[in-house]
Amino acid sequence: MTDILENKKILKTVEKILPEYCLCDNCLGRLFSKAKKGVSNEEIGIYLRKKTGFNKKIKPINCELCQGLSIEVEHFCKLILDYLKGYEFNTFLIGCKIDEDIIKKENELISFTKSEYFESIKNELNRNIGLKLEKKLDKLVNFEKPDIMVILNTSFDVITLQILSLFIYGRYKKYTRDMPQTKWFCKICYGKGCRKCNYNGKIYENSVEELVSKEIIKITKGTDESFHGAGREDVDVRMLGTGRPFVLEIKNPKIRSINLEVLKKKINSSNKDLIEIDNLRFSDRNEIARIKNAGFRKTYRVIIKSDTILNNEKLKKVSSSLQGSNINQVTPSRVVHRRTDMVREKHIYNCIVEMVEDTIAILSLETESGTYIKELVTGDDGRTKPSITEIIGSPCKVIELDVIEIKGE
Repeated sequence: MTDILENKKILKTVEKILPEYCLCDNCLGRLFSKAKKGVSNEEIGIYLRKKTGFNKKIKPINCELCQGLSIEVEHFCKLILDYLKGYEFNTFLIGCKIDEDIIKKENELISFTKSEYFESIKNELNRNIGLKLEKKLDKLVNFEKPDIMVILNTSFDVITLQILSLFIYGRYKKYTRDMPQTKWFCKICYGKGCRKCNYNGKIYENSVEELVSKEIIKITKGTDESFHGAGREDVDVRMLGTGRPFVLEIKNPKIRSINLEVLKKKINSSNKDLIEIDNLRFSDRNEIARIKNAGFRKTYRVIIKSDTILNNEKLKKVSSSLQGSNINQVTPSRVVHRRTDMVREKHIYNCIVEMVEDTIAILSLETESGTYIKELVTGDDGRTKPSITEIIGSPCKVIELDVIEIKGE
């Protein structure tokens, strides 16, 4: 420790501190921690006390700074180890909350010594507990995105956890026409339960979100979930083809190592004729932003009904007018109460007439992401221009609508 020995400024500071403050070796050394790497704060304190001739040893329990906190590392490690039983994780991080009186006394000492080499007691505890737990748990400390952040209140031996969500990517198909993508809470009671919603708090009994997440929450022992879809279809619209991309976020999971293939089979067998999921893999929060912001082109099959008899000539007019064209859509009247009222220009890539019979026709449409297909058919009282109703010259409505393909993945 010759570099400390030769630093007269440090030794003079120590001679100034010890007559005024009753400090254990660990707290004394911590004031000069950054002056000597590779040795413990306690070793620095022992050396400085000996070098300056202040040989009276102060027990940590009598230290007016840490009040015994510096020798509680093993105790805190045991507390944390017991608390973490049942949790699966690969990385962790420790964060300690220190009594305000200790922090106040520490700031007073720093101000008194003006030491540029000090390490805070909070940082020391975080570091020492983290190093010991790395060995005991055979896990790694991660400062960026730990699976589990352990918050330890050192005054009351209370532990709280911040657990990294588990993210699972997949694609879902929806085969029923009376189920939303996500939970729809009752507009009267907002999920509490009332006579209007038959006391279940929801408008619809089930949703894609609930059918997908129920089994996953059970297996992971998570506390909650969030379902993030790449757009959504209306309640009465089926999602077919290869399905719609989604990311399911499981919050506060205890179990992270799950067999996604087994999980997929279990969910699909439990929900036949309702939904089907595929392409499951582990993901992260960045993928939520990716699928939310991606402009996936979509192919639809729509069955329309006209007020007048349809023929091939009228439908050819529709096809040629829409193919490769742009339409302008003012926010539909049915959703304007919850979305910005604005004009959106959307591109129609393709329009194919599949069948015509009397007043019924089946069309295949490939459109830009965010196109309102129902309003493209009806015109929504002129809010969508041009529309199939406008081109045919007769009011049309949607009988059935299916999403056939979401492109771009």
